[in-house]
Amino acid sequence: MAFLLYGAGLRLLDCARLRVKDIDPGRNQIVVRAWKGNKDRLTMLPAAIKADLLRHLDGVRDQHQLDLQAGAGWVELPGALARKYPNAGREWPCQWVFPATRIYVDRLTAQRRRHHLHESVLQRAVKDAVRGAGIAKQATCHTFREAYA
Repeated sequence: MAFLLYGAGLRLLDCARLRVKDIDPGRNQIVVRAWKGNKDRLTMLPAAIKADLLRHLDGVRDQHQLDLQAGAGWVELPGALARKYPNAGREWPCQWVFPATRIYVDRLTAQRRRHHLHESVLQRAVKDAVRGAGIAKQATCHTFREAYA
């Protein structure tokens, strides 16, 4: 996630909310959905992390297959998509690129879902890395975006 913040200029929540369909390795692009003004924008997929990201997605796909076999595998869909496409929440393209480690049960639908990784996980990892590296200046996840710009 930190590589994407730095290499693609993503905001923390933009990165956490990436779905598999948002990554286009053929065009080396990432679609950032519902950005400022609720508009989508394109950014580049950095070549330096492309292979690692694709390997990561292979692991996520394996996890998703296990979730499906266990009767889970749902993700929350924005807006009316869940009504329009009732099974889209279980399909591979709609899955999170960075899924949470645990499954929860949605109170309204009783679906066993997996949310995206909580942003505090990356924030804590960056804070620990900065401290561990002995960097005297304050650095946060947004620092990566500022370095990209």
